[in-house]
Amino acid sequence: MHVLAHGLGGRTDLPLDAVAAIAGGGLAVAASFLALTAAWKRPRLHPDAGRPLPPALARALDSPALTTAGRALALAAAALVVAVAFGGPGSDARNLAPWALFVTFWVGLVPASVLLGPVWRRVNPLRTLHAALCRATRTPPSGRRALPARLGYWPAAAWLTGFVWLELVAPHRSDPRLVGALILAYATFNLAPAWWFGRDWFTRGDGFEAYSSLLARLCPIGRRGDGALVLRTPLTGLMKGDPEPGLTATACVLIGSTGFDGITRTTYWRDNVDPSSVPAGTLGLAAAVGAVALLYVAALRLSARLTGQDPAAPHTRSGPARFAATLLPIALGYTLAHYFSFFVLEGQTTFILASDPFGTGLDLLGSTGNRVDYDLAGPTLIAQVQVNAIVLGHIAGTIAAHDLALRGPGPASRGQPPIAAVMVALTCAGLFALLSG
Repeated sequence: MHVLAHGLGGRTDLPLDAVAAIAGGGLAVAASFLALTAAWKRPRLHPDAGRPLPPALARALDSPALTTAGRALALAAAALVVAVAFGGPGSDARNLAPWALFVTFWVGLVPASVLLGPVWRRVNPLRTLHAALCRATRTPPSGRRALPARLGYWPAAAWLTGFVWLELVAPHRSDPRLVGALILAYATFNLAPAWWFGRDWFTRGDGFEAYSSLLARLCPIGRRGDGALVLRTPLTGLMKGDPEPGLTATACVLIGSTGFDGITRTTYWRDNVDPSSVPAGTLGLAAAVGAVALLYVAALRLSARLTGQDPAAPHTRSGPARFAATLLPIALGYTLAHYFSFFVLEGQTTFILASDPFGTGLDLLGSTGNRVDYDLAGPTLIAQVQVNAIVLGHIAGTIAAHDLALRGPGPASRGQPPIAAVMVALTCAGLFALLSG
């Protein structure tokens, strides 16, 4: 399990006063809510706002040739990882596959999506394989039956739950052969429904594509309703406000799983729970995700009651599903806080191992034999990223929720306090989990 000793090691050496950081973070979120209530009286985040990109740049970004090259590269990289998983060194410390999956892909997908947009949707190897499968079987790419709208993001939530369980709980999870088998199984169990329901399955059924596309809503480059690429305020991508089934569950899985990752590194957990216990880890992960979901749904239903709406209508304009997208900045903040040092430091191993993927003595990239440079991210930088990511993520979520609430229904000011209270509670809990190592 060498690969999954996440990059939060050394937290006990971070130059922070834990109590001051937790209290300060909670106060910052509370103060942001009070400032919004006083000064932000009308909606300011408009989904179709933004400055169009220069035409030449827009054409280059939308170029079919760029898409083709990206898909070819992604498919080749995926094939290499699978081949190395089965044919490379048997040790997870020397095999490229676990590092490529759990570090470079899983964690790297976050900054790539936030900075560049829904990149995985554009280069997804499963879409390439699906197109080939449809041609081979003479099946229309749109599938044989329409994808039921009620499914929403529920399949993606289920896939992501399974993946974070694998990453955080499952025994032997970094075994290269297991990694290769899981990649093939994941491809198979997504291509089958995609062949039946069509390529739209990947949008909300493929956990990784859904994850990337949801985080891409925070990208400063977005697409207006007329299809034009624009430079925009990142939070405008969250202002759709239409109920999307399963989106709440997906966001809660992302927040709860990273919170659980932090909890497992607290002294309390290490002193009282066997780290190799699968039942304990499974229950802990379920409890963390469930606690986040319970707090969020309870706050939104109380908010609906205070504004005179129906609190038992989860998929209407007054229900929790309407505000689910405003959880995405919090999920981003938690992910940055927990995995920043992991990606910057341990992520170097992917590059080192890629120079000799099959362990045959090659030096393709000139990095064979190199060691991880731990000076790239010192304790001060790690501490600043961790605390600011959690606090700013919650502040951004508060801003998005407030702006969305101003669009109705009901008086926005009455329904905001429960949401603000949950934001403050999650901020303090997240900082506590980070700083209690």
